Amino acid sequence: MEGPIRLFTVIALVSLPTVMYGGYALMGVLRDRKLTEHQRGMFRAGHAHAGVLLVLALVALQILDRTGLGGTARWIVCFLLLFGVLAQSGGFFLHLLPGKGKLGGRVTSAGAVLLAAEILTTAYGVAFP
Repeated sequence: MEGPIRLFTVIALVSLPTVMYGGYALMGVLRDRKLTEHQRGMFRAGHAHAGVLLVLALVALQILDRTGLGGTARWIVCFLLLFGVLAQSGGFFLHLLPGKGKLGGRVTSAGAVLLAAEILTTAYGVAFP
């Protein structure tokens, strides 16, 4: 494991406790009922996506380490992965803010596009080493 893969693996591992804390915060939000049902749903979705996508990131980074992609391509893929995870899960949290639903949907969609680009580029690296 070298360069960007090592760095982004560390970033993903260090990020996991923040998602764990988010689960604790989610329990408080659900208990206190200070948010609307829609806001609680978006909080749940953002939290769930963040956790699942961080685990996906750890797996994708291990696969990326075994591809024939060069150094620059690996950096690009790592940044696509990072910004994709942040946008995909973060867009749900934007839905918590009044009047930001459309922006949240766009950010979530942009994250999906970034993650798709990352996955397809990694698959290319696996298929053509």
